[in-house]
Amino acid sequence: MKKHIAYLFLAFALFSSQALLAQEDFRKTAPAPFPAPKIQLGNSVQTVLPNGLKVIVVENHKLPRVSFQLFIDQPIRLEGEVAGVSDIAGQLLKSGTKTRTKAQIDEAIDFIGANLSTSSSGIFAGSLTKHKDKLLEIMTDVLFNPAFPTAEFDKVKKQTLSGLTAGKDNPNFISSNVTRTLRYGKNHPYGELTTEQTVDKITVEQCKKFYQTYFKPNISYLIIVGDIKPVEAQALALKYFGKWAKGVVPTATFPQPKAPQQTEVDFVNKDGAVQSVVTVTYPLDLKPGSPDEIKADLMNSILGSGNIGRLYKNLREDKGFTYGAYSSLSSDKEVGSFTADASVRNVVTDSSVTEFLKELNLLRDQKVSAEELSSTKAEMAGSFARSLESPQTIAGFALNIARYKLPKDYYQTYLQKIAAVTEADVQAMAQKYLQPNQARIIVVGNQDEVAAKLAKFGKVNYFDNYGNPITAPAPVSGDVNGDQIIENYLTALGGREKLGAVKDVILTLGASVQGQNIEMKMTQKAPNKLNQTVSMSGMTLMESRYDGVKASVSQMGQKQKLEGKDAAPVADQATMFPELNYAKNGYKVTPKGVEDVNGQPAYKLLIESPGGSKTTDFFDKKSGLKVKSLQTIEQAGQSVTTVNEYSDFKAVGGVLFPYKITTVGAMPFPLELIVKSIEVNKGVDEALFKVE
Repeated sequence: MKKHIAYLFLAFALFSSQALLAQEDFRKTAPAPFPAPKIQLGNSVQTVLPNGLKVIVVENHKLPRVSFQLFIDQPIRLEGEVAGVSDIAGQLLKSGTKTRTKAQIDEAIDFIGANLSTSSSGIFAGSLTKHKDKLLEIMTDVLFNPAFPTAEFDKVKKQTLSGLTAGKDNPNFISSNVTRTLRYGKNHPYGELTTEQTVDKITVEQCKKFYQTYFKPNISYLIIVGDIKPVEAQALALKYFGKWAKGVVPTATFPQPKAPQQTEVDFVNKDGAVQSVVTVTYPLDLKPGSPDEIKADLMNSILGSGNIGRLYKNLREDKGFTYGAYSSLSSDKEVGSFTADASVRNVVTDSSVTEFLKELNLLRDQKVSAEELSSTKAEMAGSFARSLESPQTIAGFALNIARYKLPKDYYQTYLQKIAAVTEADVQAMAQKYLQPNQARIIVVGNQDEVAAKLAKFGKVNYFDNYGNPITAPAPVSGDVNGDQIIENYLTALGGREKLGAVKDVILTLGASVQGQNIEMKMTQKAPNKLNQTVSMSGMTLMESRYDGVKASVSQMGQKQKLEGKDAAPVADQATMFPELNYAKNGYKVTPKGVEDVNGQPAYKLLIESPGGSKTTDFFDKKSGLKVKSLQTIEQAGQSVTTVNEYSDFKAVGGVLFPYKITTVGAMPFPLELIVKSIEVNKGVDEALFKVE
């Protein structure tokens, strides 16, 4: 019996082993794809009003809601010295009409539980179906009777300027601007940038002119989606939009942007950056609905779509250079584009560029495997199927078919088109649209640590934050050293004798933070004592003290004493004119070249304290004054770079002080500090610095 049981176990073991092997073989073999189903999309009904407005209705009764999207299909154009006017005008549309204030519009929309938004390309509104007439009455009031109120214009303009100021120190914002400008050129609308200078020149009248010129029914689409019958929707369109007068809209032609003849390296310096934003990009000719579009999109998905793309697997999972690396290949009726990008550590910036180019070449030179192609098709098909859950997706498809004159079954046969793509197709698309030898390699990063290593990819061209070419940062001439630059700065302030005679300073500054006024008061006493307070509406939010040895920081009722290295951040602010004793106190001053600061050449010095902290200061070549300073510190495991810019110098007691300080990096938004008063040698009480 035992022998039979042993044979039974042996047979079972052999069967299990064979079953496991078969299962393993099954896992290794990709399943044969099923025939791609034909997608049944919700029907869209289209008509054209006598004024030329094209109406698209997508019926969907799942929810008792309806939405109305008015899309203005404007021709591309250059806005010139008022670049950004269309964006501001678009925001202003819902800021008041001839009969309603902005508050009244918002209240009316909230009352019916609706939503309404405006932009340079039109208006979107949605509500419960039963409120559709009330919603359309408000929507068309906004469309036909915008008042462009001056107060709201000033507010939007101020917000726009604030956003641009914040972006000036954001590497990703800088990279986006420079990439657009260099890829398309400044003479093409896609390469035009909105800047603080162009926004300053925008007026209410120019916003009105944009609206009057381009908001015309004969270049527009009205897309109605939701719980409504096509006949009723078309009747509503005629009722509310039928009297909209059509008009002639100006058009212009522009030269087609071209990729560079050979790969170029374009560098933008970001002092203090611990990461580089790397972008590989160029324009390309790929129109919506072209025979290549879906095949090229699939090819790009293999290269850089999400965490399944080769770039992600290489640069993040394999090399650990970045948190994510991706690519996009965009079709456009004017000019398409290819972009691959990632934010990488300084030390691996050049290695990352190597890997980007390697992956582009690999997809060109070798066919993809059947397994990789199959899994990418499955991912794309799943994403497409999920998108169909939204009625807005169906509306978008209908709009694309109308705008780009696509076949009516373009999206219904989407899955079949994906299924038909072969390994040879992918390689053909890579060879046609991936051009590693005619790309722009754009890097925004720390010049001192990164730039020289990029020369292996080609001549390094230098640009400012707006894509304007600048000369490569020059070395400091041999007849000027760091000590001389510091001495020139001290002389510019007033000279060693006058600076040494300053025994105490009381500095009061004001700033606005999200609509709230704050006040900062800093009191210093020679040689190195400090009291600094930050208050709002008379209430002290924070106080720092340093008595020359110990420090304390009080914040919202919580007090902390600091000594030794912990007190260093407070101690560094305590010394008045620390440059007076750099040599005596063991500071190391190293010239790092000459760079532009706000359009003027400035000496760049690396300042290293005896304690190991590093600061980079910039001294205007002409005036000798310190115009910029930056420091990178570690906070909660992350590197934070604070940049201060100094301007509007005025004399107090024979010594120059900056009356305007702009700080970026210390807070999520730029902080502009304006000096309200400076008092010198007032005999400050020692009790102010006492640390208990």
